[in-house]
Amino acid sequence: MKKIEAIIKPFKLDEVKEALQEVGLQGITVTEAKGFGRQKGHTELYRGAEYVVDFLPKVKVEIVLGDELVDRAVDAIRKAAQTGRIGDGKIFVSNIEEAVRIRTGESGLDAI
Repeated sequence: MKKIEAIIKPFKLDEVKEALQEVGLQGITVTEAKGFGRQKGHTELYRGAEYVVDFLPKVKVEIVLGDELVDRAVDAIRKAAQTGRIGDGKIFVSNIEEAVRIRTGESGLDAI
């Protein structure tokens, strides 16, 4: 099993969700996040004063899935979240040792 964590722009969430459903994934977890990478934020004007906005709004999407779906899921996220501009985000893939469904006690792939 693998866990995919994707940090994306908030307005791309619906497209990413639809792309993952087309791949055959059912469950995702979404968290609102703030952060910055290479773009290091930007400056804005508010009532004549300039200030730095260094933590930009992002969305973190998390999915746990079987190894056989990882490549298709990563590709679907990348294509759906890409705008071609700086700050499109990152995708991280890590190993999951175990998963347990609390309600039934099922474990492994049966739990997801």
